[in-house]
Amino acid sequence: MTTQIVEYPSTEEVALAVGTLKLLADATRLRIIWALVHGEHSVNELADHVGVAATSVSQHLAKLRLSHLVETRREGNRIFYRVADEHVRRLVEQSLGHADHLVARESTKELSRVGA
Repeated sequence: MTTQIVEYPSTEEVALAVGTLKLLADATRLRIIWALVHGEHSVNELADHVGVAATSVSQHLAKLRLSHLVETRREGNRIFYRVADEHVRRLVEQSLGHADHLVARESTKELSRVGA
């Protein structure tokens, strides 16, 4: 028995989702977003967390901001970044949670192969 899909997403929704997933398919951007899931950070703080030059982080943040994945808040002459909304937070948490599950599953398989 097959299950019918009630309603397909629009072409625009699919295009936006594909764009979001493409942006998050970069390891540096994913690490940046992961840091932002846990709180606001400046460019320099993110550079320290991610281990990448501040100029590179700034370029990644510009792309994430243009795609509405991050937002900013100005405090004096400093700009702080945060995830744009709960959807972004959940997407990243679920993606990395799934990866963690796969790693754990592979570790369990490896342990059973060596007889531990």
